[in-house]
Amino acid sequence: MTPDEYCTHKVGSAGSSFYYSFLFLSRAKRRAITALYAFCREIDDIVDECSDAQVAHTKLAWWREEIDRTFRGQPNHPVSRALNPAIEHYGLPRAQFLEIIDGMQMDIEQTRYASFAELKVYCHRVASVVGLLSAAIFGYRNERTAAFARNLGLAFQLTNIIRDVGEDARRNRIYLPLEDLLHFGVEPMEILTGQGGANFHALMEFEAQRAGRFYEEAMQNLVVDDRADQIPSLIMAAIYRATLDEIGAANYPVLRARVSLTPLRKFWIAWKTQRRELRLAKGAA
Repeated sequence: MTPDEYCTHKVGSAGSSFYYSFLFLSRAKRRAITALYAFCREIDDIVDECSDAQVAHTKLAWWREEIDRTFRGQPNHPVSRALNPAIEHYGLPRAQFLEIIDGMQMDIEQTRYASFAELKVYCHRVASVVGLLSAAIFGYRNERTAAFARNLGLAFQLTNIIRDVGEDARRNRIYLPLEDLLHFGVEPMEILTGQGGANFHALMEFEAQRAGRFYEEAMQNLVVDDRADQIPSLIMAAIYRATLDEIGAANYPVLRARVSLTPLRKFWIAWKTQRRELRLAKGAA
C-alpha cells in the first residue's frame, strides 16, 4: 500500500463528512487534503483508543518528532510521507501541525471546560487550525478567508460537541462549558447519566445558536474572489449545518443517540453545493 493509498483508506474508513468535499477537487489538491485529514485521524485515534494516558502521551511525543523529521524531509510514517510534498508545495507551517497535537493533548489531560473561552482554545487547536491548513491547500488570496476558515472550524467543532454529547459522556467527558450548565440549571451528573430534561433541551438550543453564529460569521468573511477555490469548505459547511439542523429538528436526542446524515444525503448536499457555487462563479466572471 502506497502512502497515498494508506491516507485514502484512513479517511474513507472513518466515514467522515469531509470525504464528500474532497470528491470535486483536482487530483493534486485531493491528495494533499486527504493526507492532512489522515494525519488528523492518526492523532485523534491516539486519544480515542489509548486508555493509558502515559501511552497516549508517548505516542503524541513520537508524532511531534515525526513532524520535525517531516519538515527536515525525512518522514517515516505513511501519512507523513504523503504530507511531505503538500507541505512544500502549499507552504504549510510546521507550527500549525504541532498546534493540532497540542489540542489532542488537551483531550488526554482535560475532561471538563469551565468556560467557553477555555473551550474555544481547544476548538481552535483541533478544528480552526485544520481549517486554516485546508484553506491554504484549497487556495485563497484575500486574508479575510483565513477568518472564514477559523470561524468555520469553530462551527464544525461545536457541531461535533453537540452531536456527540452522549458518546463523550460515556467516556466521562463533558465539552459543554460548565458555566453554561450552571446558567441553565443542568448538573454534570445529568449528562453523565443521560438524564436530560427541559433544562438540558434549553442548553442544547443555546449551544446550537452559538454554533450557528460561527457559521454566519464565517460566511461573512468569505469574499467573492475566493468562493470558487473554497468550494470544498462550503460543501463541508453545508453538510455540517444540515447535521446541526437535523439534531435540532429531532429535539436534541444527543444523550441517547448520535444523529447523522446518510452517505447518500451527504453526497447529494455536496453535489448541490458544488453545482450552485460553480453557477455563482460563472455569473460573477
